[in-house]
Amino acid sequence: MKIYQADSIRNVAVLGHGGEGKTTLTEAMLFNAGLLDRMGKVDDGSTVSDYDPEETKRHISISTAVAPFEWNNTKVNLIDAPGFFDFYGEVYEALALADSAIIVCGAVSGPVVGTEKAMTMCKKAKMPRMIVINQMDRENANFDKTVEALHDKFGVSCVPIQLPIIEKDQYVGYVDLTTMTAKKFDGKGEKNIDIPGNLADRAAELRESLMEAAAEGDEELMMTYLDTMELSQEEIIRGLALGIANGDVTPVTCVSALPNVGVYTLMNNIIHYLPAADKAKARPAVNARTGEAVEVKKDGKFAAQVMKTVADPFVGKISIMKVFAGSIDASYAAYNPNAEKSEKSGTVYMMRGKNLITVDKIVAGDIGAMAKLQFTATGDTLCDPAEPVKFAPIDFPQPCISRAVTAKKQGEEDKVIQGITRLTEEDPTMQIEKNAETGDVLVKGLGEMHIDVICAKLKNKFKVEAELSDPRIPYRETIRAMAEAEGKHKKQSGGAGQFGVVQMRFEPSPTGEFEFVNAIVGGVVPKEFIPAVEKGLREAMVKGVLAGYPMVGIKATLYDGKYHPVDSKEVAFKSAARLSYKAACAKANPVLIEPIYQYQITVPNEYMGAIMGDMSGRRGRTLGSEQTDEGTVITAEAPLSEMFRYATDLRSMTQGRGSFTSEFVRYEDVPANIAKKIIDSAQKDDDEDE
Repeated sequence: MKIYQADSIRNVAVLGHGGEGKTTLTEAMLFNAGLLDRMGKVDDGSTVSDYDPEETKRHISISTAVAPFEWNNTKVNLIDAPGFFDFYGEVYEALALADSAIIVCGAVSGPVVGTEKAMTMCKKAKMPRMIVINQMDRENANFDKTVEALHDKFGVSCVPIQLPIIEKDQYVGYVDLTTMTAKKFDGKGEKNIDIPGNLADRAAELRESLMEAAAEGDEELMMTYLDTMELSQEEIIRGLALGIANGDVTPVTCVSALPNVGVYTLMNNIIHYLPAADKAKARPAVNARTGEAVEVKKDGKFAAQVMKTVADPFVGKISIMKVFAGSIDASYAAYNPNAEKSEKSGTVYMMRGKNLITVDKIVAGDIGAMAKLQFTATGDTLCDPAEPVKFAPIDFPQPCISRAVTAKKQGEEDKVIQGITRLTEEDPTMQIEKNAETGDVLVKGLGEMHIDVICAKLKNKFKVEAELSDPRIPYRETIRAMAEAEGKHKKQSGGAGQFGVVQMRFEPSPTGEFEFVNAIVGGVVPKEFIPAVEKGLREAMVKGVLAGYPMVGIKATLYDGKYHPVDSKEVAFKSAARLSYKAACAKANPVLIEPIYQYQITVPNEYMGAIMGDMSGRRGRTLGSEQTDEGTVITAEAPLSEMFRYATDLRSMTQGRGSFTSEFVRYEDVPANIAKKIIDSAQKDDDEDE
């Protein structure tokens, strides 16, 4: 493939709900461009953009894939993104790589949740987009009904530029509403026909809407339209291009991707209506030395950003980048200002699915890849060391579900952790951490399927198997009353003895932290043994007196004791302190406490009642709500123990429209009936261990 300049490049994300045919549409375009001998199928696992073993096994897209092709002297970089919500981190990467988007919508299903999410993300990013109504070959496909539903959800700015011609329930051609001409598919291309009589009125009606939309964003065109109630073909196209570039107009087209009907026309429309890379808005950037905002221009020194990382078991780490200025070739050693390191020069590639294709260079406006970059992660900038800049990071969604992960085979724990850590390089929405209190290694993601896929990739790529379980709750224990007790350690075994006695008072700490107070007078416990008393308490508090969870929030006062001038040692006073702790805390009204988290839950207004009712069923409480552009944001608090599967449950309750963030706020007493079950279970586990 030759080197194309930015004015002849289109970077187009393919977005939409899972199962609407995004990957099949990508495959059809690659076939039409002469890159494939035959179209692959998602169900067979033979498509270019679904190449991961988990994608072929599950028949869904999991990773964003780049699929470039040439069409009409233009390079089109299609960026096929997943439609399932567990993999929406990949959608953010696709949007970062793209300058525009096509949103695929089913002709039978109409606009569904994934359509809404894609439209919302494009609007938020102010990204030009086109809606493609796919699966026109399906039984019950209804273009007019789908357009009506698009208007209901997104407004009349979604304007058809085509009207399908249906004969005997088959999609056989279309009316081009910009030119008011009709085309019929003939197997090899299109042939001109007269507009069918039964579509003349509908075509005129839709053309009227098209002219209104074209005139909307240009004052001169609006005056012409108001004066004459007509626009020329040239004026319509000029007005549409302006409206699309501003995000004010969303053209609607139609295809049948699986039988490859109408896809040629769509490819022409992509080039005709979606903006070239040289017209894309500049990505926010700062001077890496001063932190001041700068505008990176395409004719400046080399500057690119890595938008996606692929952990390939054979090639190593592959960094997919978008070049915003200058160019990079195999002789160029780029500087990474995020890591403050220079990368070695290396081969530059164009990536098509899993295949790396060596190219001479990657120029501004284009997408390419490099392998084995040592210091560079997703979101990092690569640039000329003489003019270091940093691009704005990608704002990925935060993980919302955690599972405890262990090795299936004993002794492979380190391999599991190392493998998952490698996978976090290619998936920034995934995290791994060790809970210091419970000892669990937690893998965090956007949903249960997301975490399942992580474990499957672990097996496929690194040949190690992991098992998942619910994380243990980091319960704690504390006391609600004051109690005193003596701790006495005396040991005589023929040789040197051990002797230490402490009198201690335990009460709730006003600071919530552990406090140790030395109230000894008269040297009844020599000062050299005081640190041993505190150390013995700290060691004992690792296990509470109810269920063995850490004891917190205690003020411990040492006010009396005894010692022996020969037999007293540090170990004796440590043991005495532990005995005093157990005896006193057992009668100081000990309680089990649990972590409480605050949740910010964003849902459409119609789900408010259901969400609030569900929250009360989880022992939670709603603190308030407010209206935002994205819906209603409900603020609530709930125990962590009730919220492990909330990501899955919230999607189910809101048909995938809900999202949430959470943060720890405090500990609260566990209700007595629930505490009893936890304590009984802990005691049972202790008995079994013995």
